[in-house]
Amino acid sequence: MEAFFEILKYTIPSLVVFATAYFILQQQIEEQNSRMAARLRSEGLKRTLPLRLQAYERLILLCDRAAIPNALLRVRMPGMDTGTLKGALMLAINQEFEHNTSQQLYVSDTLWQIIRLAKEDTLQTITKAAEGLPPEDPDEQFINRLFAVLTEIGEPSSLQRAAIATRTEAGALF
Repeated sequence: MEAFFEILKYTIPSLVVFATAYFILQQQIEEQNSRMAARLRSEGLKRTLPLRLQAYERLILLCDRAAIPNALLRVRMPGMDTGTLKGALMLAINQEFEHNTSQQLYVSDTLWQIIRLAKEDTLQTITKAAEGLPPEDPDEQFINRLFAVLTEIGEPSSLQRAAIATRTEAGALF
C-alpha cells in the first residue's frame, strides 16, 4: 500500500502539471488561430471592399439608367411607333440589368432581390402603359400614357427605392 501512495505522490502532481500545461497551450493555440483569422479577414476586406463599392456604384447607375425617363432619352428616335418604342425600352432595361447581374456576387441577397423586383416592376409599368394602344400608333400617345402611369404610381419609384436600399447597404460598410 505504501508503494501505491508513493506512486500517487508523484503521479498526481505530474497530472496537475500536465493538465495545466495542456489548458495553457490550448488557450494559446486558440488565441493564435483567432488572430490569424482576424488578419485573414482584414486582408480579405482590403481586397473585396473596393470591389463591393464598385458593385454598389454600378447598381446605383443601373437604377438610374433603367428609370423610364432616362431610358426614354436614350432609346427614343424620331418617327418611332408605339410597338417599336415599347420593345426598345424593354430591351434597354433588360440589357442594363443583364449587364450588371455579376454584381449580385458582392451585395446581399435581399438587395439583389430588391433590384430584380424593381426591374420587373418597371417592365410591368411599360407594359401597362402600352395596353390597348395599337403598336403602329405614333409614340407620343404611348409616352403620354407612360408618364400618366408613372404619375399614378407616385414617388418614389421602385427603382428609386432600390437605389436608396443600395446606398443604405453601402453605407453600412463604414
